[in-house]
Amino acid sequence: MCLLERVSAWDTQQIRCEASSHLASDNPLRAHGRLGAACGIEYAAQAMAVHGALLAESGAGAASLGPTLGYLASVRGVTLHVDRLDDLSDALSIHAERLSGDSTTILYSFTVHAGRRLLLGGRAAVILDAQGLALPQPGTTIPRNL
Repeated sequence: MCLLERVSAWDTQQIRCEASSHLASDNPLRAHGRLGAACGIEYAAQAMAVHGALLAESGAGAASLGPTLGYLASVRGVTLHVDRLDDLSDALSIHAERLSGDSTTILYSFTVHAGRRLLLGGRAAVILDAQGLALPQPGTTIPRNL
């Protein structure tokens, strides 16, 4: 699922993308006939993934080791300024800025706008090289005191 249409600008620290897929009746994130504002987090996550791929392709920094599998580990401080995205006529502008990171984790801040209107914003932690994580095998009992 690719929700973004174009990268409008990027450098080693940030990326700006645009999308109008929020208006599509077949948007895969739509539920109950609407696209809730929290779905903007997925738009931001895709911008972060594109940023990582562009960094890897350019050989910049730690990303010069090549593309790696990453997972959105958490989002924090998210503020939704609207209820939904599908009733906005302007294209979405997604901005993600790398705040800190190393070869295993990155912290981004993100915002999603429609025109000058801020729709949502927050921070996201991304874990890289996730295929190296030791995950519980199916059927493993996880202790309740964790």
